[in-house]
Amino acid sequence: MPASTLNHDGRYAPSPTGALHLGNLRTAVVAWLFARSQRSRFVLRIEDLDAARVMSGMAEQQLDDLEAIGLTWDDTPLVQSHRLDVYRSAINQLAAQGQTYRCFCSRADIQSAASAPHGPTPDGAYPGTCRDLDEDTTSMRLERGDSHCIRLAADGSHVTFTDRILGPVSACVDDIVLMRRDGVFAYNLAAVVDDAAQGVGEVVRGDDLAPGTPRQLWLAAALGIDCPHSYAHIPLVLGPDGRRLAKRHRDATLADWTAAGRTGADLRAWIARSLQLAAPGESPSLDTMLERFDPELIPHDPVVVD
Repeated sequence: MPASTLNHDGRYAPSPTGALHLGNLRTAVVAWLFARSQRSRFVLRIEDLDAARVMSGMAEQQLDDLEAIGLTWDDTPLVQSHRLDVYRSAINQLAAQGQTYRCFCSRADIQSAASAPHGPTPDGAYPGTCRDLDEDTTSMRLERGDSHCIRLAADGSHVTFTDRILGPVSACVDDIVLMRRDGVFAYNLAAVVDDAAQGVGEVVRGDDLAPGTPRQLWLAAALGIDCPHSYAHIPLVLGPDGRRLAKRHRDATLADWTAAGRTGADLRAWIARSLQLAAPGESPSLDTMLERFDPELIPHDPVVVD
């Protein structure tokens, strides 16, 4: 296969808030296949900014699970909690450009505004209540110690991108949170900054994240940094009840499989069958899966775990 002139470096970015389940591991394998099939790098990122939810030792366990199913990666995984100054600098840049503001609204305030008759945001986006607060009011509330988040002052435009699985995806860019009221930097900001820092050219992730991608594209443009040129949002893995796979489902993690006498190779075989890269009873290696992989033939329907 000839090397592409485009950068197709891929990434996988787990949050160490719980063990990786079959859906997470399947997405990691698909992201690896996309990158390696294009002779590109594959990097990892540990998204551990929400310290209150991070479980001790979970990042290491997640890396062990990825290795147990055969995945390899380039470079040392990037750890977001080591990069707080970088995210702060990005917010300062946006502030200097007049593209941020302090928001004092509570969740109840936002829900109330969104549900009001003839409300400005029928899609549930933030209505911009605090966008035009005058300096005196803002200063008074800060002196009073009112908690607040920092929001992006977006322009409300619609951004469209063409996904390799979903086709055209369009969404309005609203005033998303950049830093929460507890001081935690938001996912959208950190993901955009880190994709650029890691040289990611193609993002492969679950299709539940597709609606937020236009926001990330807009934010990258506002920061003047590179953004991935290609996206592939794959259907999620569902439990037997038809709901998104989660901890409530049995046999959802590699530890569950191991406890039942199965191995990482068994789990990889299940992933291969779910991607139509293996016949029943076959347990192919990742190299064999890579030989058979064609991005254009990725199943477009959710996978239900029996």
